[in-house]
Amino acid sequence: MGKKTGKDKEKEDKDAFETLSLESKAPGTVVLLLSSQEEDILLKASEAIQKFAEKGEENKVMLLGLGVLGPLCKLIDHSNKLIKRNALMTLGNMLMSYFFLTFYYSVFLSPEDVFVHEFATLCLAAVAMDFTCRVQINANDGMPPLIKLLSSPDPDVAKNSLEIIFNLVQDLENLEVLHELGAIPPLLELLKSDFPVIQHLALQIFQCVTTDLETRKTFREELGFERFLDLLDNMEFNDLHAEALQTVSNCLGDIETLQIIHLNGGLTRLAEFVLAPSSPEIQSIAIKCITRAAQSSESREVFHEQMIEKVLVELLSAADDNVKASACQAIAAMSFHPCSKDRFRELEGVPIVVQLLSSESSVLKEAATQALSSLTHSNEANALAVYEAGGHEILIQQLSESSASTVASSAATISNMAEQEIIQSSILTLGGVQALVEPLKSTDTQVLMYTALCVAQLACDNEERDKVSGGLEPLVNLLHSNDKEVLRHACFAVNVCAGDTACAVTMCRLGALEILQEINQSANRRSSFSELATTSLLNSNLPVKYNRLGRLTANDIITSNFFDAGQACVGEPFLTLEELISQPLNQQRAIIVFNVPVEHEYSSLLQLDLTISLYRRKREKDKPDEEPQDVLTEKSPIIFGDVSLLMLIKEAKDSVLSLTDEREQYAALARLVSDAMGGAVPLEKLHELDWVLHQSDLRFQLKSNVIPIGMINKGTYCHRALLFKCLADTIEKSCTLVRGDYNRAWNEVLLFEEVHENLRSPEPICYIVDLMHQPGTLMPIDSPAAQQYQTI
Repeated sequence: MGKKTGKDKEKEDKDAFETLSLESKAPGTVVLLLSSQEEDILLKASEAIQKFAEKGEENKVMLLGLGVLGPLCKLIDHSNKLIKRNALMTLGNMLMSYFFLTFYYSVFLSPEDVFVHEFATLCLAAVAMDFTCRVQINANDGMPPLIKLLSSPDPDVAKNSLEIIFNLVQDLENLEVLHELGAIPPLLELLKSDFPVIQHLALQIFQCVTTDLETRKTFREELGFERFLDLLDNMEFNDLHAEALQTVSNCLGDIETLQIIHLNGGLTRLAEFVLAPSSPEIQSIAIKCITRAAQSSESREVFHEQMIEKVLVELLSAADDNVKASACQAIAAMSFHPCSKDRFRELEGVPIVVQLLSSESSVLKEAATQALSSLTHSNEANALAVYEAGGHEILIQQLSESSASTVASSAATISNMAEQEIIQSSILTLGGVQALVEPLKSTDTQVLMYTALCVAQLACDNEERDKVSGGLEPLVNLLHSNDKEVLRHACFAVNVCAGDTACAVTMCRLGALEILQEINQSANRRSSFSELATTSLLNSNLPVKYNRLGRLTANDIITSNFFDAGQACVGEPFLTLEELISQPLNQQRAIIVFNVPVEHEYSSLLQLDLTISLYRRKREKDKPDEEPQDVLTEKSPIIFGDVSLLMLIKEAKDSVLSLTDEREQYAALARLVSDAMGGAVPLEKLHELDWVLHQSDLRFQLKSNVIPIGMINKGTYCHRALLFKCLADTIEKSCTLVRGDYNRAWNEVLLFEEVHENLRSPEPICYIVDLMHQPGTLMPIDSPAAQQYQTI
């Protein structure tokens, strides 16, 4: 092309329209500009209209009178995002106005103007996603005209109305009243629409509203379920099957609806649909419908009659993991039917489920574990089948999984299997107890509940209880749980673990006893399990029991390393013997320990005891003011055994057990105790016993607050009663130990009286044994002498 001449340029300048800058304060002019073809003008005009409408209700009414609705509705589909945004915001703002909504719904009632209906519903659909707009629609009774428009001959109007209704029923208020407004029949009719988008929207609404019980009743009365099953039978509508099945699933969650569906043959049709060829997604949803229905015992019976177990076992071999996972969930639900559990095993389904535990899909592993938990519950044959398939090994490994559901189901299954001794032994060998320690620290309720139950099942002997020692602290922490099942299982586990003295001592040190006592004082939290756990803790830790309760029964047998730390003080922690031994000398009450030496150390300890005695006598004679040497550093009787006590035990066996009369046996033992503790002391001369100074001397010699009971040569009521109980239990004589006030303590024994020759009293009589004033005297517990012995 050649260059333009000067004449050409002059002609172009004459033809071009110069840029015009428009300014207007008249709303009518700006409304007219909304119909312009130029984007710049549209942008400025739409922005001006938006700002004008925001200034008040009068402005909105003025704009409506100027016909702003039509141009704005056209602009919401504009390609320019800013223009579209301005139009939508203006319309949304105007929709907030009562005046606009009044006008808007009056338009809906004009059936002849389909064009207005289309754009009006399109506009309302755009803003109905906003909660505030939905409130305004409800406030102006907007649902009835929308339901009326569902029957519009124009598909766009029906589609837009469905979108608005779908957004409205996201709010519970609208969801619950939709059926009352007659929406169910027109919605069902729209399932026959030639337009898939309308069918999908109708199904989405049904999926939402059928979660409401009253809506399901109306849906049932309108034969909605039958029409949905017809839709599922029609493969031409297979693109609708997934959404239709969601609604079916909702209906199956209602027992009343479920029973009617069953009577009409709906469950049988559903079972047949599961086998029909379909996509994995639809098949998974269909199986989930089976799972939902199987929550009812009546449905499980129907499915069992239909041999649904065979179908589900076949689906375990499907190619899709989601289908297999859904099948496992259905198996878990059907396993509540006892006969179904057995049928799954007979169909070789159990080993297949065990194989699925090794899947790389976490969802499938979780579902398979859940299925095994249900299959093995109260079914020894299934538990054995899992064991024979090697399932217990994988389940133990899964206790360290990140999925809480998988861990909980694994623990539950292991607990079910551990009821059989052969399986339990294998689980223990594979480290089942140690694997439970970490899950005890979980925050998931199901994990904690089943893990605690599993601990109770596996901590069957002291060796296994020792392995769970690292989990005792989290186990004790579970006693704080507000979940009743977690608390119940935690108490059960504490009860079992308390069978081991070391575990009982540790749990007491961790505060288990105080927590349980608090639980037992609560009407809401107390249970037979919490009471049993408390009893077990005390029975396995007699020093704590005597400290807290002040009483040991005849069945509480004192053994070596028992110690009396005195009466418990409120808020004071109970220290172990090791902790008490390690304390420096103090001014508190002496700790009395019952510590019997082992036989092979007897001779060396006897020599040590003689050395201590000789040294003591020599110091008292020659240098009464000299401080004692620390001769107990190598082998203290506190730690390695009390030789003096051993000699008392031997004397008790020789002198007491040789007697044939039981009364005489108790009397002889009482005199032995009295002689060892300073002899008989008249009541009026108790102050002359000087037992406090004697024990202070012993503590000074031993460099410890802990005194072996055999070393005490001067003892008052509490020391004599303790020694009597220790010796009686050692030689297998029955008695109690009861703590009183002000260093008082006594022993109670039960004896049958001879009423006549060879005729004993029908009930035993309780006596208190005098160890202090007239040693060997047995005082009836309700006698004045016994009452005086117990009090100051």
